[in-house]
Amino acid sequence: MSETTHDSAVVMSAPPSPDDGLTPAELARKYGLEVSGARVGLGEYVRQLWGRRHFILAFSQAKLTAQYSQAKLGQLWQVATPLLNALVYFLIFGMLMGGRGGMENDEYIPFLVTGVFVFTFTQSSVLAGVRAISGNLGLVRALHFPRAALPVSFSLQQLQQLLFSMIVLVMVLVGFGHYPDLAWLLIIPTLALQFVFNTGLSMVMARLGSKTPDLAQLMPFITRTWLYASGVMYSIREMLARHDAPAWLDDVLLANPASVYIDLMRFALMDDYSSANLPSHVWMLALGWALLAGIGGFIYFWKAEEEYGRG
Repeated sequence: MSETTHDSAVVMSAPPSPDDGLTPAELARKYGLEVSGARVGLGEYVRQLWGRRHFILAFSQAKLTAQYSQAKLGQLWQVATPLLNALVYFLIFGMLMGGRGGMENDEYIPFLVTGVFVFTFTQSSVLAGVRAISGNLGLVRALHFPRAALPVSFSLQQLQQLLFSMIVLVMVLVGFGHYPDLAWLLIIPTLALQFVFNTGLSMVMARLGSKTPDLAQLMPFITRTWLYASGVMYSIREMLARHDAPAWLDDVLLANPASVYIDLMRFALMDDYSSANLPSHVWMLALGWALLAGIGGFIYFWKAEEEYGRG
């Protein structure tokens, strides 16, 4: 197509483009373009996450190594921190406030240390999950990978830390006369269910924390309240009976997921922790909490996959 100007020069104009009049969506479909970082289907997302399993493991191990790299005692703080917490709780609740009830030291100290170590596993997973996205924005924005890899790796980091701590826990148990037996095999399903629960809860916190960074400042207060309601330092049944609390409150506190996993671990490790201390249908509760948090938390996190790292 040509035009003649006022000075008789001939100017050639470009022919109309076949794409003229097409909307951006129509252009994308025509040329096979996709939205960068678009959320894939749930099945494909699980497949992608499994494909990053080596990255998840390596990332969790690197975070675990770096966690205390600036401290002189290094990795010893992995077990020193919960032990010091247990010592503080022993002095305050065991000696000053009568939280031990009728338990002697050979029963109360393993009871307390087990509760502290198991609750710390969940507490640390939640606190790490809050910052899983907001604390790693550089990585999220630079690389394409399923974002669920981050909260999963942080939960795996806390599991590895707990396994190191279990060595000290076993020493405490044996030192107070609780020797290994077949019941200790219950540790495996208990930790597996708690890990699934922690990971799902970590994913929920990761999504919430990615939009509300101030949640990271609030969560320590929430987890501390959860600690006091979970029977870490005292027997829930005995404490409520002492204060004539209603029966429904006893059922609610014993069904609390942190209490469930703590009670199962105490039942597995302590010879004198009888099944009477466990809530009814305790294994169904443990499985139910794991499935609810694990599956529900994963789907909740996946639904916001496109939003992480934006803005």
